[in-house]
Amino acid sequence: MSVAVFAGPSLPPAARPAGVVVEWHPPVRQGELYRVALEQRPTVIGVIDGYFEVTPTVWHKEILWAMAQGIHVFGAASIGALRAAELDTFGMRGIGRVYEDFRDGALEDDDEVAVLHGPAELGYPPVTEAMVNIRATLAAASRDGIVAAALAAELTVFAKTLFYKERTYRAMIDAASVSGRAAAELSRFEAWLPTGRVDQKRLDALAMLDAISAHLAARTPPLAVTYELADTAAWQAARRRL
Repeated sequence: MSVAVFAGPSLPPAARPAGVVVEWHPPVRQGELYRVALEQRPTVIGVIDGYFEVTPTVWHKEILWAMAQGIHVFGAASIGALRAAELDTFGMRGIGRVYEDFRDGALEDDDEVAVLHGPAELGYPPVTEAMVNIRATLAAASRDGIVAAALAAELTVFAKTLFYKERTYRAMIDAASVSGRAAAELSRFEAWLPTGRVDQKRLDALAMLDAISAHLAARTPPLAVTYELADTAAWQAARRRL
C-alpha cells in the first residue's frame, strides 16, 4: 500500500512527522494528481496544498477519475479542504476544521486558505498568513481573555479586507491601531501572539495524516464509487496534453 501527498507551506518538510511512510509531492498543479494516479497507482492520495491564480489549479475531474480507479482521495487544510467540500458526496474524504467550515457554508471564499510563500528550496517559508489561521488565532485569544470578543470580531474584519498577498498579523494590528482601537488590548494580543497563534491549516494537515494511517491500518478495500465518469471530448483532450 502506498500513499502520495501533495503538500507545501501548510506542512513543509521541517514539520512533517517522522515515521510516516509517504511519497511527498510539491503543491499540486493542474494535471499532476491525474499523472500520479495514472503512473503510480497509490492506495491513497492526500491533497493539502495546491497552486491557483497564475498556475492552473487541480481539476475536479482528475480527482473524480482517480477515485473511479479505486484510489481513496483525502483532502485537508488548504486546496485539499476546498476540493473535499465540493466532492465529498462523490467519495473524497475531507478532514479537519477548515474542510468542515467550507462544507457547512461557514466559509466560502478561496482567499481564506491562500498564502504567499517562498520556494520549495527554502522549505516554503510563509510570507503572509492564511485567513483561516487568523480566525482560529483570534478565537483562541478571545477564549484566553487576551482580547474582548468585540475586538476579535473587529480584527477579523480588518484582516479579511486585506488582500491575501498583504495579509499578515502586523498589517492587521497596524490597521486596527490607525483606526483607534484599544491600544492596551492590541499590545496584549501582540505580546501573546508568538506563543498563542493557531496554525489551523497545519493542525488539519497533521490530522489528515493520522486519518490516512488509520485508513491503511484498517486495510480498507479500494474505493467503489457510485458515479460513472463521463469520458467527454474535453477530458480526452486534457489527458492527451498531459
